[in-house]
Amino acid sequence: MKKKCVAIVLAAGRGRRMCSDVPKQYLLLKEKPVLYYSLRAFEDSFMDEIILVTAQGDIDYCRTQIVDKYGFHKVTHIVSGGRERYHSVYQGILAVDDCDYLFIHDGARPFVNREILERAYACVSKYDACVVGMPAKDTVKIVDRDGFAASTPERDRIWVIQTPQVFSFFLIKEAYTLLMDRMKNQTEPEKRAVLREKRSLSERPVRITDDATAVEILTDHRVKLVEGSYENIKITTPEDLKTAEAFLEQSAD
Repeated sequence: MKKKCVAIVLAAGRGRRMCSDVPKQYLLLKEKPVLYYSLRAFEDSFMDEIILVTAQGDIDYCRTQIVDKYGFHKVTHIVSGGRERYHSVYQGILAVDDCDYLFIHDGARPFVNREILERAYACVSKYDACVVGMPAKDTVKIVDRDGFAASTPERDRIWVIQTPQVFSFFLIKEAYTLLMDRMKNQTEPEKRAVLREKRSLSERPVRITDDATAVEILTDHRVKLVEGSYENIKITTPEDLKTAEAFLEQSAD
């Protein structure tokens, strides 16, 4: 019996690297906003509910020009995000009444599909924590502070991480509750240090740039990697938008 699944779709970023006044998730991709494609994938999947997280000033736009306009009936909440990604995820978590598995996805990744979601569901059902990604195609170099090559990891052990990142609800809620409690209880200088380095509870400098890192550091739970797709790109630069247009043209052929 399938368990209840909720998706948090993050669309609160401003996309400075896109060099556009329009946030990347609202740029048009074949006459529809980039965010449309992510929401459509979840709407047409086995997902039970979608929580859309956006900037405070964009809530009305998202409701009228995206959710209502395109008939995304599974979007039950549109909530305001925060300054950092983890703030936005936490606001999404607070909007979830209850579920078994939580899928956290970047709204600027328009090519998530049913196959990816089904693989992630099968994986999280077994391991309670999984992240979509793909093996790196290129050789990766670790550099020192002066920019010289320091080491070369084995390529077959390097993965490029994507979204969705999927967890048992109790696990991801625990991780983010610990993270936010830690932030709340710190002095202002400590808060600034955490914002710079995203330190873990053990004070090792760690950048919490994704949900998997929060779970790994704050709960010690291992995270399983599951295959996504090389087309599951994140729209970050103008070049990414051109690549996305090419993917859509190929799929239409």
